[in-house]
Amino acid sequence: MSAWEDFGAEGGLFRRLRADCAADWQAYTWHDFCRQLSAGTLPLAAFQDFLIQDYLFLIQFARAKALAVFKAESLEAMREKTASIQAILAETTMHLTYCAEWGIPESKVRATPESAETVSYTRYVIDRGLAGDILDLEVALAPCTVGYAEVALRILADPARKVEGNPYQSWIEAYGSDGYQSLARAAAARIDALGVSHGGAARFPMLAATFGEAARLEQRFWQQGLDAAAS
Repeated sequence: MSAWEDFGAEGGLFRRLRADCAADWQAYTWHDFCRQLSAGTLPLAAFQDFLIQDYLFLIQFARAKALAVFKAESLEAMREKTASIQAILAETTMHLTYCAEWGIPESKVRATPESAETVSYTRYVIDRGLAGDILDLEVALAPCTVGYAEVALRILADPARKVEGNPYQSWIEAYGSDGYQSLARAAAARIDALGVSHGGAARFPMLAATFGEAARLEQRFWQQGLDAAAS
């Protein structure tokens, strides 16, 4: 088993969801955008576009986490989700600093509208949370949280990866770090636990449809960066 295949427990809901949409998951976690990050050949314009939209995504991601507080199954889960909102809001501030390091002033980031891909992805996640329960919402969120950890592991294992002089090494290291990997593993474990407590087996077809659609929306999120560089 590859390192990126062991998120979640064997026989648990997360691995079942990942396996059910294996082709879409592969297309997301090893998209050409990711392969170019690994090789250090991704056009700067593609990465800059991604960074701006990722900032706008984080704002909506915080809203989805706020919804998770409302939908949470316990007081302990409410506290956990409240802490995650605070972490995401702090990340938006750090993200603006990171954008500036890549030549994108804060004024430009804030003035850029959400792309159609950003709107479609974030609102889909929020819609699943509004329409369903905490399991529906967490399943919609998981491809982002766990997927980025898997992308980093795939890059770190890539024999074609450029290490020395790769301009994107700091991004790769951030998502490959022990801290982020632990966060992703906790997210997969939470899917497994909610799958048991909230009837995941009986609801699997609908949950799998949500997970698969989120993976496809993640693909489009990568692709918009490549499209921006090509235009």
